[in-house]
Amino acid sequence: MIENLIEQATVDLLSLEIDTKKDLDLAKRKIAKKYNISILSNTKILEIIKNKESRVLGTKKKIKNLENIKKILRRRAIRTMSGVAPVAVLTKPFDCPGKCAYCPTEKNVPQSYLSNEPAVMRAIRCHYDPYIQVQDRLRALEKNGHHPTKIEIIVIGGTWSVFPRKYKYWYIANCFAAANDFRKNSKTKVPKQTKILDLKKFLKKEQTRNENSKYQIIGLTLETRPDYIDKKELIEMRELGCTRVEIGVQAICDQILVKNKRGHGVAEIKEATALLRSYGFKITYHFMPGLPGSDLTKDLEMFTEIFENSAYRPDQIKFYPTVVTRGSLLYKWWRAGKYTPYTTEELSELIAKCKKIVPRYVRIIRLIRDIPGESIIAGNLVTNLRQIIQQKNIKCNCIRCREANIEDKIYKPKLIIENYPVSGGEEYFISYENLERNLLYGFARLFLPKKKSISSIVGNKDICGDVGNKDICGDVGNKDICGDVGNKDICGDVGNKDICSPQVLNNAAIIRELHIYGELVPIGKNKKIQHAGLGKKLLEKCEEIARINKYPQIAIISGVGVRNYYRKQRYRLRESYMVKNF
Repeated sequence: MIENLIEQATVDLLSLEIDTKKDLDLAKRKIAKKYNISILSNTKILEIIKNKESRVLGTKKKIKNLENIKKILRRRAIRTMSGVAPVAVLTKPFDCPGKCAYCPTEKNVPQSYLSNEPAVMRAIRCHYDPYIQVQDRLRALEKNGHHPTKIEIIVIGGTWSVFPRKYKYWYIANCFAAANDFRKNSKTKVPKQTKILDLKKFLKKEQTRNENSKYQIIGLTLETRPDYIDKKELIEMRELGCTRVEIGVQAICDQILVKNKRGHGVAEIKEATALLRSYGFKITYHFMPGLPGSDLTKDLEMFTEIFENSAYRPDQIKFYPTVVTRGSLLYKWWRAGKYTPYTTEELSELIAKCKKIVPRYVRIIRLIRDIPGESIIAGNLVTNLRQIIQQKNIKCNCIRCREANIEDKIYKPKLIIENYPVSGGEEYFISYENLERNLLYGFARLFLPKKKSISSIVGNKDICGDVGNKDICGDVGNKDICGDVGNKDICGDVGNKDICSPQVLNNAAIIRELHIYGELVPIGKNKKIQHAGLGKKLLEKCEEIARINKYPQIAIISGVGVRNYYRKQRYRLRESYMVKNF
């Protein structure tokens, strides 16, 4: 039987001296020749190891360093190198409130996406079903040698805030159900026809299950526009389990935003940033160099101001360089000679300059969007800009360039505390690094808001209370635009109390992120950088700073799957946050 032959060949291969990828390639060619078979794929070897590991380990031939061999076999190890397995899922197409000039429109595909993008192709294959998409991605990760037991769900596909409420609760509930059911015979997928109150019950049940699931969702990211951020929206996001929000900033210049028909201005970006931070969310900006109306100098100036101006200072950045695609107004401008995109050389030089000035507390997630070359009519076609810039020996202090990876060991970790003013308060970036500060083991983000209720004012505008005599979050005529629960307006004013905002955050210090880097370590496995006690030490330092600054309590915007970790540190779940009183 060919399967038995392949299994025997795999055992033989594993008995050879394999310390590097080069060793593995030589061994595979040697074994293929010996057994007169095709060269074994990494995926096939990993599959045999997983299914037959007890037999493989029990063979008479001595297998040296099996765990290291599995690392070498693992495809795209970088996917879980940051300690978390990212799982991107796509929502079905909905009408978009924006009419941005650069945005392509394709039938039966979410606005701004293209049908030949890898993520879109996967979603179409799964009929945009969140349950199927999550399990499909988890299977793919495991097949390639990863252990996706700590998952960040990243929901993409347009402006989340404008989707129907029932769809949003149905979608996220099924994401949790998919993780909980993975590798089990049970299937708890919820139908779309379910009423909103039943969907909320289902979501809560699946979140509770996930706290003790093998496959835990420890982070949930949603995308939206700055002008759709308000208190009602953020309360709903927290109920869904969201911990990070990506907003399409694109540029911080009103003239450029108007020219590109963005539909909002700089004021909305600042206001959204302040409100997101005050609720504890991690903040990711999408930045688009090369937009019509900008130039290389202006783009660098805007990027510099993002971190010099305390009204911005996001935690993460995604570069989405402007390219011309069919189905956009920008395509018409390009054809008419009214727009010229940056060359690859111009773009790489600009990004290199941006990387030089990025602060240590920022993580650059992406430099290029994954648009297939055949869809780009004009603009940069190079997809490995990060590698090209690295080859130029550009020094970058961003988190991604310094985070500990698979092979890094903890050696004399140094505690570093940096603080800087932000809109509405002060931010502390507390990290453990090596002495040279070129290797980051872990960090915490602590926000100390001004000691007042976040229910009150953002700037001079109360966006959840009364504007004049009109409660814009309560009733309009006889219709409650925030939704009735019985006869109770859950987002308006009750007496003098604004219950649209989490009361638990009033005068609380807020831990917005706690992250330990290194290869993802499944819970219960051998300790590497994760689970080495650094997380607890960072948590204690945050608590110490909060007490010194006389905050009566500290709140953590915890992912659902991490709640039990914080319970062990004497935190308790209140209003979707993990909270400790001093």
